[in-house]
Amino acid sequence: MTNLTGRARRLTALVGEDDTWHGRPLYTEIVHRAHEAGLAGASVFRGVEGFGASSLIHTTRLLSLSEDLPVAVVIVDTEERVRAFLPQLDELVTEGLVILDECEVIRYVGRDANPGEPDAEGKRSS
Repeated sequence: MTNLTGRARRLTALVGEDDTWHGRPLYTEIVHRAHEAGLAGASVFRGVEGFGASSLIHTTRLLSLSEDLPVAVVIVDTEERVRAFLPQLDELVTEGLVILDECEVIRYVGRDANPGEPDAEGKRSS
């Protein structure tokens, strides 16, 4: 598991829910590529309303405009690892917005793969 604390980079890719890459949702492709690249983590957040460069507002409030809602893919890792991933986003994101900003990781702890089994120090997880 990656040990990530302190200064880091947050990459946010804002794309449309209906955007695809070879028949697969674009946000799914980004997450899977981030995983394959060994990045610390990625999460997808679905927006309820928004607009982008096209200036068309998409919202869950009106059925006629509820398609292609905004989706944010957020990835956090070291600056070097995030920047190394950027060429993949250049290939994938043809419409949307990609943002990089500095952040500070306070806590990064994964789930225990085998709950209830002793860890390296002999302690049992819950």
